[in-house]
Amino acid sequence: MKIKNWMQADPITINRTALLQDASKLMKEHSIRHLPVMEDDSMVGFVTESDLRQFSFPSMVEDIPVHQVMVINPITINPHTSIEAAARLIHDYKIGGLPVLDKKKLVGIITLQDLLEAFIEVMGLLKTSTRIDIIVDKKGGLDDVTRIIKDHGAEIVSVAQESQSSRRKVHYFRLEKCDVEPIIKTLEAAGHKVISVMD
Repeated sequence: MKIKNWMQADPITINRTALLQDASKLMKEHSIRHLPVMEDDSMVGFVTESDLRQFSFPSMVEDIPVHQVMVINPITINPHTSIEAAARLIHDYKIGGLPVLDKKKLVGIITLQDLLEAFIEVMGLLKTSTRIDIIVDKKGGLDDVTRIIKDHGAEIVSVAQESQSSRRKVHYFRLEKCDVEPIIKTLEAAGHKVISVMD
């Protein structure tokens, strides 16, 4: 899944000469925490709610322009990049959002909240579904598990794997709501171990 499908297009921006109180007002009005800073049609920086916190007293922000506080050369991302890559950047750099640039032109912003919504959608967490946790038998492998599930007419919403290093990794299969008992019996007869089922 690409950033362009989940980013906030045409984000609210602020001019580099605007004052911090203007930035704070914009953030409150639009319920946002990040503002790309513009000069003419180019993004020259990025200012966040946390950048403004150090100037929490109204008297402190009256005469300070945004360009004195903004992050210069912020980390950015391309709209054709995957949401996984964006999530890694946000995690690694401990930031809450990324400006999205296409050929140096600001086209959007992607935030931690946007990524969370994307992953919830991808994982099908809000759909009525059932999760089966399976230790896959090495002999049959994942292909065998997938075949068994499909042979029973069930739809696979998502598959995830335990990230911890272990000799016997657990795979999490989220299925559209169905009768899982026959699936479990067939899986276990084929040598796979079903360790839990969650609705």
